[in-house]
Amino acid sequence: MVHVKPHGALYNQSAKDGNLARVIAQAIKDFDPHCRLLGLSGSLSISEAEKIGLKTFSEVFADRTYQSDGSLTPRANPISMHHTVDALKEQVAMIIATGNVKSTNGSYVAVKADTICVHGDGVNAVPFAKAVFKLVEQTRMVQDQ
Repeated sequence: MVHVKPHGALYNQSAKDGNLARVIAQAIKDFDPHCRLLGLSGSLSISEAEKIGLKTFSEVFADRTYQSDGSLTPRANPISMHHTVDALKEQVAMIIATGNVKSTNGSYVAVKADTICVHGDGVNAVPFAKAVFKLVEQTRMVQDQ
């Protein structure tokens, strides 16, 4: 096992709750100190894990929208998800090029992207994943030149 990623509500809650983030990070470290925590970029999940010496992967989302504080827009909000390949590509391209994501209020939030999530349960999961893969590959080819 290489990493642990809390799922759903636990993921979102630990991103904002330092005590919960610390407990999760410590449990992972106790299980396997070489295992990494995968958490929302800029969240308490990441900072609390790093405080105890646990390595992390900062995650960004290709198909979710962001709030101005760097959190994900709650799923109950109709604008929480991107529904087109073009919107997803615009967000991922910005993250790759600038290290920022545009929030729902138009402000920009700095993010670190060690990994990019595309939800596999969405109707557009396959075209979304293909679009992200293509953008990452194009970026890699440009960097290799």
